[in-house]
Amino acid sequence: MKCNLCPNLCGVDRDKSDGLCHSDNDMRISRIGKHFFEEPPISGTKGSGTVFFAGCTLDCEFCQNYEISKNKVGKVYTPKELACAIKDLENSGVHNINFVTPTHFSHKIIETLDIYRPSIPIVYNTSGFENASIIKQMNSYVDIYLPDFKYGYDNVALKYSKRKDYVHYAMDAILEMVNAKPIIIKDGIMKQGVIIRHLVLPENLENSKEVIRLFAENFQGKALFSLMSQFVPCYKSTISRTLKPLEYKIILSYLDKYKVVDGYVQDLSSAKTDFIPNF
Repeated sequence: MKCNLCPNLCGVDRDKSDGLCHSDNDMRISRIGKHFFEEPPISGTKGSGTVFFAGCTLDCEFCQNYEISKNKVGKVYTPKELACAIKDLENSGVHNINFVTPTHFSHKIIETLDIYRPSIPIVYNTSGFENASIIKQMNSYVDIYLPDFKYGYDNVALKYSKRKDYVHYAMDAILEMVNAKPIIIKDGIMKQGVIIRHLVLPENLENSKEVIRLFAENFQGKALFSLMSQFVPCYKSTISRTLKPLEYKIILSYLDKYKVVDGYVQDLSSAKTDFIPNF
């Protein structure tokens, strides 16, 4: 297949070689299991049934999952085999099936869900670097979108993730998500909707301020906002420290400034490697 699933539009024939996502056309999965460190309405009390795909469409220098995002780590699954695996996850009692870093295998996910569609919600857990046209295709398969909104400025995206035009693609994709999936939460568990995540980067407060402004002006009332403080220097990070309390306090004040009240704020104690899955 000549692949243009993501905004990289690399056009690589993934039956013959890897795309910029470090993946060929074999659906490689690094971890399948319960995960309890998502937002409260996703993890709940029974956990989220996560499927971690190898590869990634971005090239973030601070990637916490670099072991699998940069390498072909894990087992190759056919859509039929993955359908059996998510049925087992569903039977284990999890609240949802959570596809993590799914973009470059979105076509395989569609094949999988055409074979077996669980009765629990499907979560599409993405970097936000998406083609809105692909999100539109996923709308009939996905119940909950969990996109990152990493950057408010493209020069920051280029510096840390080696991708330009991130803001344009993220804005268009998230707009498609929120228009397709109004929020439905029952008994504290999300059944449908969008949670937009933003990781605050030390030394880059203006970037976070802009993300909050863009959220407030475009998505407020249509999605929940999750502010994350868990940055730790990983992989090839040129940022060498965690977030300072004063930095986080400044960003929290911007949530107040723009009246962003629907969502979640991560505690600074989350800035440690304990929350990174063991692949």
